[in-house]
Amino acid sequence: MTKALEGIRVLDLTRALAGPFCTLMLGDNGADVIKIEIPGSGDDTRKWGPPFIGDESAYFLSINRNKRSLTLNLQDPKAQDVFMKLAKDSDVVVENFTPGVMDRFGLGYEAVKAV
Repeated sequence: MTKALEGIRVLDLTRALAGPFCTLMLGDNGADVIKIEIPGSGDDTRKWGPPFIGDESAYFLSINRNKRSLTLNLQDPKAQDVFMKLAKDSDVVVENFTPGVMDRFGLGYEAVKAV
C-alpha cells in the first residue's frame, strides 16, 4: 500500500521531543527522513535512559524509527556544502535550533530556498 508521503525527502536537524516526533510522523507516513547528528556523540537522546536496548536508548530508538542518519559538523564549510547538496535534493528541512542558529551557519531559510 502506498503511503501519503512516499517520494518526499526530509532533512531532520531536530533534537529532544517535539522536532523528532514531527519527523517521526513524516517517516511513518512514507517520507524518506535523513536525520543529521553532530559528529562524535550524535544526538543527545542516544544517551537518555533507562531503559536501554543494548547500548542504545529505547527513547532514541523509538523516536527515530523510519529515519536514516548521518553526522555533519555544520560549523565546517565542507559539511555545510554537503548539507546544501542534501537540501537541494530534499523537499523539507525541519530544525528546532534556537532562532538564528541556521542563519549563522549560512544555512537559514533564504539560503536553503535558493538551492
